[in-house]
Amino acid sequence: MKKNKSAPKGMYIEILRYSFKAACKSIGHDKWINFLTILSVSIGLTILCAFVLINANMNSALQKWAQSFGVVVYLSEDISRDAEGALEEHFLKDNDIEEVNYISKDQAAEEIKKTLGQHAVILDVFNESPLPSSFELKLRSKFLDPARVREKAAQMQKLEGVQEVQYGEKWLSSLSTIAKTLKICSIVFGTAIFIAVTFITYSTIKIFLHRRRDEIETLKLLGASRSFIRLPFLIEGLFIGTLGGALSSLGILASYSFIMYKMVEFLPAMKFIMSSLPSSIYVVVPFGGAVMSLLGSFIAIGKIRY
Repeated sequence: MKKNKSAPKGMYIEILRYSFKAACKSIGHDKWINFLTILSVSIGLTILCAFVLINANMNSALQKWAQSFGVVVYLSEDISRDAEGALEEHFLKDNDIEEVNYISKDQAAEEIKKTLGQHAVILDVFNESPLPSSFELKLRSKFLDPARVREKAAQMQKLEGVQEVQYGEKWLSSLSTIAKTLKICSIVFGTAIFIAVTFITYSTIKIFLHRRRDEIETLKLLGASRSFIRLPFLIEGLFIGTLGGALSSLGILASYSFIMYKMVEFLPAMKFIMSSLPSSIYVVVPFGGAVMSLLGSFIAIGKIRY
């Protein structure tokens, strides 16, 4: 039973076959403990995937909001048309600016009248538009960092002919804070689930070690190697994690299908707001469950002393 370097390949196959048989026997004998462990692993992974899906949808919404973000540059009253043209050319050459729109005084007045509706008569007291001309600038999404936008606005403020620069500083700071908070929560929550799944498998395998301690002692007396004794427990942990991950994938798929095909009938907007998880996730989740459980099993079998 003890292996050595000159052992034939057939012996390794027999050891592997024995390990699978021992693991299957243990799974069948302790089916309720294994069932509860698999269910616990599945629930943990499902919660993690649900959080990832929520996080992905919130990030998608934040990106859509960021796309509409812009800077408004109000021009001085006495600015000449040549100066306006020079400013427009300057903005068009700026690599951080994606789109430039010039709004004249008359256009600004028309927009205000549309906004005011029936109350627009209050503007009739003015002989000409009281609003300054302006440039509406759309920044590239990769540039939308509060510190960089603040610096860019300060640079624009120093340009000749610019009276004021507005860009919604508080809104952008809030957007950036939400995005950073989501990233931190994802890391913390993912780590917590990883530890929880690993500990669940560790606890289960430790119970099996305690139940089979007499059998283990007998194998040690017969000269069985460490790998011969430990391999069945690793296979069992691998089985638990893989099956738990597979059940989690099925649960996620079923939940998403229910939301998209049933709940969308009552809330049609969800179809445009909610984004799906990539199809690769249904393979990654079982693999992730297998890795977590295998790690828990590996830690647990370290309790076997020689």
